[in-house]
Parts: sequence; C-alpha cells; structure tokens
Amino acid sequence: EVISLHIGQAGIQVGNACWELFCLEHGIVPDGALADEEQKMQDEAFNTFFRETGSGKFVPRAAFIDLEPTVVDEVRTGTYRQLFHPSYLISGKEDSANNFIRGHYTIGRTIIDLVL
Repeated sequence: EVISLHIGQAGIQVGNACWELFCLEHGIVPDGALADEEQKMQDEAFNTFFRETGSGKFVPRAAFIDLEPTVVDEVRTGTYRQLFHPSYLISGKEDSANNFIRGHYTIGRTIIDLVL
C-alpha cells in the first residue's frame, strides 16, 4: 500500500493532477466508481493506491495538507471532489506568509494534531 502526502500549494496541485491521471489509468471515474467492472479483475494493482469502501467506491490513499485553505478548496470543489475523503483534505485558516518560523511555531502547531 502506498500513502501519498501532498503538502503545500505545489504539492497539492501536483497531487491533484497525479490522482486525475491515476484514475484515468485505472478506469476510475471522478466519483470513485469503476468505469468498467472487468477492470477490477484485470488490474488488482490499483489497490496499492486506492482503498475500496463498503459501497464499492474507490478512495485514494492520500492526504492533502496546507495551512492556507484556498488550494485545498480547489480540490474540494474540483472535478474529482467526490473521489477524496473529506477528512483527508486538511487545511488551516491562514498561511504562514512565506515565514518559516510563523508556519513552524505558531500556525503550524494548530494543524499538526489534525495531520497526525
């Protein structure tokens, strides 16, 4: 099993594009369902990247994390919004304004418990 962590603006944007590609490669539509049920029999490898829910949908083994909510909100409202589990889309209320100390010692401390 592979768990992907997409952190910060660049990580989230690259991650969103990667998961779109993974879905296309494995025949998973934007709501998490398989486009073709036979695909499941032929390609068991997608269980490495996706977790099957009780309702038969597939959810990426990934977390999207950022202090600033705008980029995570793009995932929450994008084409693949139904694909991701809401508890794996983690965002704070404000960014660190490109200040490491602020992000590490103040704002980052408020979100670390959600991430772990």
